[in-house]
Formats: sequence, C-alpha cells, structure tokens
Amino acid sequence: MNTIIEQMLKSYNTQNLYDKKNTMKEVMQEIVLCGLSRAGFFKKAAFYGGTALRVFHGLDRFSEDLDFSLVKVDEIFNIKEYFPTLEREVNAYGLNMTITEKEKTKETNIQSAFLKGNTKEHLLMFYSDSAIPGVAVNDAIKIKFEVDINPPDFATFEHKYRLLPVPYEIKLYDVPALFAGKIHAVICRAWQNRIKGRDLYDYIFYLSRKAAVNQKHLRERLLQSGFITNETVCSLDEIKEMLFKRFNSIDYEQAKSDVEPFIRDTSVLNVWSAEFFKQITNALTSK
Repeated sequence: MNTIIEQMLKSYNTQNLYDKKNTMKEVMQEIVLCGLSRAGFFKKAAFYGGTALRVFHGLDRFSEDLDFSLVKVDEIFNIKEYFPTLEREVNAYGLNMTITEKEKTKETNIQSAFLKGNTKEHLLMFYSDSAIPGVAVNDAIKIKFEVDINPPDFATFEHKYRLLPVPYEIKLYDVPALFAGKIHAVICRAWQNRIKGRDLYDYIFYLSRKAAVNQKHLRERLLQSGFITNETVCSLDEIKEMLFKRFNSIDYEQAKSDVEPFIRDTSVLNVWSAEFFKQITNALTSK
C-alpha cells in the first residue's frame, strides 16, 4: 500500500465492509481534492455541499459526491480540461482510476464527471491484511463530482489547507454560504419518492453549531430555482415560513431510512418530526 494512503487510513476506525468502502471513498475524495488543487481548479471554483462540510467542519456522516461551484459565471468552462492532471495525480498514489464526463440528457448548469475503478482491487490495496468477502469481481467504485457553471450571486468564501495526501490549498464556501445552500436544498430539492433525509441531518448540524445563513445568497438561489419572485424580500421570517411548510409535508420515516446508512448513531433520528424541525428553526439567524 502507498505509505501516504496508509497514513490517511490511521484516522479511521473501520469495523466492517461498509466502513471500509466508505473510508476508501473518503480517502479517494481527498486525493481528488488535492489533485484538483494542484491542477489550478480552485482559481476558478469553490468547494461546497455535504462533503465540504464533512472534510472541513467535522460533519459526522458519509457524503457521496464532491460538489463545486464556479466563483463567477464562465460559459466556456470545460471540466475536461482538468482530467489529464487529475488522473495523473490520482494514479500517482497507486489508484487505478479513470475519469469520464457524464453525458447530459438535457441542458443544465451542471457539468459532471465520474472517477471510476474496481472496488475489490482497491479494497485489497487499502486493506491487504484482511479478507474482503462479499464484493463482486466487477463491482465498480465511483467518485462523482459536479460543477455549477452558473453560480448564484453573493456567495462568500474562505481558504483552507490540508496536509494529506500532501499540503494543498482549497477555496470553499464559508459556513453561512454553505448553510444557504443546504436550506435551499431542504426547501427546493425535488425529492419525489426518495426523501433526502441527509439534507435534514445536515440542517440540524448547522443549527447545532449556531451557524448563521447568508441570506442574500439564499435569496439568489431561491430566485434561480424559480421558487420565489423578485417581489419576495426573503426576510428571515419568510425563510422560516418556507421551511415550516416543507417540514409539514415530509414523511419522516422515509427521511430516516435515507440517512441511516450514512451515520453510526441512528438513535439521534428518534426525535425527528415536523414539530421538532419547526421548533429548532426558531433559532435560525442570518448574516
């Protein structure tokens, strides 16, 4: 095993195959972040979303995807420009991964790509001292990353540093802007038949840290989604009312089922209800 990967694994407590898969993905995610940084990606883009919250602010759940946003609109941006450098960086750590762009079925503001490799091959590399039963030979590991090329205005940013796999710098949304993105997801995400309890779990995380929301950025997100019109001021009271309506419409058993595979202590979900979420929302503040 690569000695740097071995060093990164020391911070994890893996108890079963599921833990090993998630740990492997999280290490790979950080190698991708480092590779993108070294490719100059963060001169144009910023990191946000659940994985940003986990890596840089200690969110205690696994997050699957890497979400990025350009700092400003760039109609000629092409994610594929970063593929050669990123693939070389990833392969330098002994990871046998390829990068492919996700083909669009309709025109959107999102450019997506997948880093793909064989699950069993990489589990054996990461955990060579243990048996890996129950993994199909053709099972594929995928690290998805997406870039919003038409970002809403008024986002605010910060710079952070990581030491592993090598020291690197990253630009990411600051906490109020991250929180704005999460509140937008809670209010607007088209959950359909799969309620994303992970949104609710993250929402609680922000409130537990007494995070304030970037109100202007949230308003821009809601406008871009067509959820509100220019006539809506998007005051703190209006934001709370939007959230209250959403909380009244949620099937909380489905929401719990969605998030359970991503957390260790599922007992924290026992209090989930419309009343619980509405009550904690009273503490919401803005920046």
